[in-house]
Amino acid sequence: MPEAFQFESTVGLIVTFALLAVKIFAFGSALLYSSASYEAAGKLTKVAWCVILGLGVALSFIPLGLILVVASTIAAFVYLVDVRPALAGLTRRR
Repeated sequence: MPEAFQFESTVGLIVTFALLAVKIFAFGSALLYSSASYEAAGKLTKVAWCVILGLGVALSFIPLGLILVVASTIAAFVYLVDVRPALAGLTRRR
């Protein structure tokens, strides 16, 4: 195998594991907040986010296609950028 293809495969593997780590982190974070926090923040329920993120992690291990992997990665980033800061803002104390 030429070195260029080996390098490309290595980079792809690193990116895949990094995105899996992001999805696992988002799922674990979603489990830590209470259901009331999700309602107070005006977001989807805890159950909905846990199902979305849990399926995203599970789909990462099944080679079903790129579209599902991309959709689950986007869901994890939406949780981390939008939902998690809103939940964390509710629990901060001054």
